[in-house]
This record gives sequence, structure tokens and C-alpha cells, in this order.
Amino acid sequence: MFKEFKEFAMKGNLIDIAVGFVMGAAFKEVVTSFTGGIISPLIGLVFKTDLKDLKYVISEGSVNSSGVIEGGSALLWGQFLTYTIDFIIVAFAMFLLVKGVNSFKRKEEVAAPAPAGPSDNDLLSEIRDLLKK
Repeated sequence: MFKEFKEFAMKGNLIDIAVGFVMGAAFKEVVTSFTGGIISPLIGLVFKTDLKDLKYVISEGSVNSSGVIEGGSALLWGQFLTYTIDFIIVAFAMFLLVKGVNSFKRKEEVAAPAPAGPSDNDLLSEIRDLLKK
């Protein structure tokens, strides 16, 4: 069983997936930093606040003795908008990556023409000659 697991773990596809997963996690951090550090402040200029802080308060809570607000609820639409922007950036980057890989694969297919074999007439002539014998 250990031998089978080792063969499975060492397959190229599994290692490619692991590398892709690590790269995706790192890319997510870059996108989150870009959105939080550049996009959000620019949008925040319009709303005069940080984009992640934008919310619609449904009910006000009460302040307890520790100074913490309890019992309130709000729709955190600014945070949702930030995560949506993150998703769109990542999705667009993945689209460009897949499109680039697909175009590279198409060029490889075009570059390797099929081997030229005998034509239909040659095959028919050969069959005819064999039947004459």
C-alpha cells in the first residue's frame, strides 16, 4: 500500500496541482494587498471612508461595561464589495492564464503536421495489384 501511495504522490499531475495551489495562495495575497492597499483607498476617497468599513446598520447595539457594542447587526456591504473585486481580479488573471496556455497548445498542434501517408489512389492501386495476383 505504501508503494502505491508513493507512486500516486509522485505522479506529475499531483505535483503540478500542489505547485498550482501554493502559487494560487501567494497570488491571492498579492491581489488582496492590491485591493486593500490601492483599490479600496481610491474608492474610499469617493465615500470619504475605508471601503471595508462601509456598512448598513440594521439595528444599533448597546455598549456593555467593557465598552464593547453588543446586540447590533449590520450589512457589511463594503467588505463584500472588496472581496468581490478580489474575486474579479483573480478570475480575470486565471482567464488570461488559461487563454495563454490554450493558444500555446494550439501553436504546438499546428507546428506538428500529421505524417504524410499514401494517398487514396495509391492505396486503391495497391489493393488492385494485390487482387490481380
